[in-house]
Amino acid sequence: MKIPAFDAAFREARRQAYGQSISRLQQGSTAAATTLLKIMVDPNSPPSCRLRAADSVLSHAAKAIEIEDIEARLRELEAAAEANRSAGRR
Repeated sequence: MKIPAFDAAFREARRQAYGQSISRLQQGSTAAATTLLKIMVDPNSPPSCRLRAADSVLSHAAKAIEIEDIEARLRELEAAAEANRSAGRR
């Protein structure tokens, strides 16, 4: 770890391994969402499980909306910054 080239290669390998793990989790997200929704609407599931599933669905949906809003604001800011740069070149 004291050799800079080794340290950089090690960190890159670790990032790649982590990236593969994240990809696998993303691939499983559809099944996870299906499971949550099935538990949430299943009248045979214990009420505590249905409540927890419903809370999880609402929480994740709210986070998704927040992320979409942030992405839209970021696109607007990037477009404004680019317009300012373009105007400065004239």
